[in-house]
Amino acid sequence: MNDSVNGRVYDTVVVGGGPAGATAACDLARAGRVVLLLDRAGRIKPCGGAIPPRLIKDFAIPDHLLVARIRSARMVSPAPRQVDMPIDGGFVGMVDRGPFDEWLRARAEESGATRITGDYTRTTTESADLLRIHFTVRGADGGAATDCSVLTRSLIGADGAASAVAKEHVPGAGRMRQVAAYHEIIRTPTTVEGGAFDGSRCDVWYQGEISPDFYGWVFPHGETTSIGVGSAQRGYSLRQGVTRLRTRAGLGEATTLRREGAPIPMKPLRRWDDGRAVVVIGDAAGVVAPASGEGIYYAMASGRFGAEAVDGFLATGDVRQLAEVRRRFMAEHGRVFWVLGMMQYFWYSSDSRRERFVKMCADPDVQRLTWQAYMHKKLVRADPLAHIRIFLKDTAHLLGLGRA
Repeated sequence: MNDSVNGRVYDTVVVGGGPAGATAACDLARAGRVVLLLDRAGRIKPCGGAIPPRLIKDFAIPDHLLVARIRSARMVSPAPRQVDMPIDGGFVGMVDRGPFDEWLRARAEESGATRITGDYTRTTTESADLLRIHFTVRGADGGAATDCSVLTRSLIGADGAASAVAKEHVPGAGRMRQVAAYHEIIRTPTTVEGGAFDGSRCDVWYQGEISPDFYGWVFPHGETTSIGVGSAQRGYSLRQGVTRLRTRAGLGEATTLRREGAPIPMKPLRRWDDGRAVVVIGDAAGVVAPASGEGIYYAMASGRFGAEAVDGFLATGDVRQLAEVRRRFMAEHGRVFWVLGMMQYFWYSSDSRRERFVKMCADPDVQRLTWQAYMHKKLVRADPLAHIRIFLKDTAHLLGLGRA
């Protein structure tokens, strides 16, 4: 396979088959575009695996991919204070990223995209209207890799926080702010002493000894459970953080099935396109929510926006279409990202502030509006009195007037 697959010139090549890339490839293939999905495969990103109802609805996720339904969350402070946040009449779906991502890639292929397992290496210019995408395909049974290339009219980079496509084509991509994440997948225990573990509840630990600037999580996945931490602090041992978390959560003796780590972006790039024929989406564009670290929904939303923008570019030749990906995403989600970024900057900075933050989570107004915003992916404006009450309580906590 050299020069092009089956002699085709592709409308677009999507590099990366995670939620963002697989969504973009699927949507473009369904729009009648000739699509190549190039994915490394075989690697699972560390991820809590939570998906909100809006994602399930917007992207037609079938029930069989949901390995658990979460009915509440528990926030644990340094004290440790425990605050439960039940979901009134709803649930958060949990997925295992290995089967979930593969299902998304298979759906893209069923929709007409061509799939290749390989490693992107670089892009060269073939002509004014064509790019040549270079990649390697691994040999069978560990044999020598083969250098390959294809021609395409556009390129979508969905190859993660360390995106080679973004670094090659998008100014400023090499300076993306990131958090290092690490988790261990354990076999879910049948019982935990003291009832500390609940398979229908996500636990979020806000303790400096577990993470000095982010948080730790215990997210059930049915037969397995993800236990992880994140931190941007250089030199901090994520493995030690997970070990402490497992001990405190009563899961230290549970069977460990696998371990995974990866960088997670914490701020969207200022630009997502090269002004010619390339755009980046998902982690490559930095679309993971600050404070929460949530990324699956935002990745898939950016993938859909990216597909629509590239389809418009291919139809018109107008490169301004490519800039619409970031503009549309930030118009819909930028305010949420700003609020969460400010929250992380202030509340995660010390254990005393984490303590006050968890106390605020006990407030019924905070819980209701938090779940509404998370489930529907937009700030709630329909209840001004609740927002006023939260503002006054929040101000009291900021000034240290709230009772601990």
